[in-house]
Amino acid sequence: MAEPADPSQAIRALAKELDGIPKELRQKLRPALRAAAEPVVQDARSRASWSTRIPRAISMSVRFSRDPGVLIRVRRSVAPHGRAYEGITGASDFVHPVFGHRDREVAEGTRPYLEPAVRAAADNVLATAAGVVEQVAREQGFR
Repeated sequence: MAEPADPSQAIRALAKELDGIPKELRQKLRPALRAAAEPVVQDARSRASWSTRIPRAISMSVRFSRDPGVLIRVRRSVAPHGRAYEGITGASDFVHPVFGHRDREVAEGTRPYLEPAVRAAADNVLATAAGVVEQVAREQGFR
């Protein structure tokens, strides 16, 4: 597989390859993919250490069915403000009511933590994941 320049294209290509992997292979891949993505989760948690709730709201899962790959998310039930601080709309700030004064609003700057962590480790995680996929595939007689 030729290495695409854009990490998101590489992830989509890897996900496409993972889609046809048998169940036995998936059981071997899951812990390896979790281990490859764990540094991203730790980095995101440290980048959000200014918050008491966001770091513990960050979780990771590996799935092989719908949208296969590693999913890193911030649970809204634990940190409802996590999405606003991440700046998912692309804006550099967001508006929210002042505590105790719902008729007043204040603008606050975003403090991205998840996207920078993913970008910082994308090449390393992708290379590790691709290496694990190839190793397990060779062990199982694929390729």
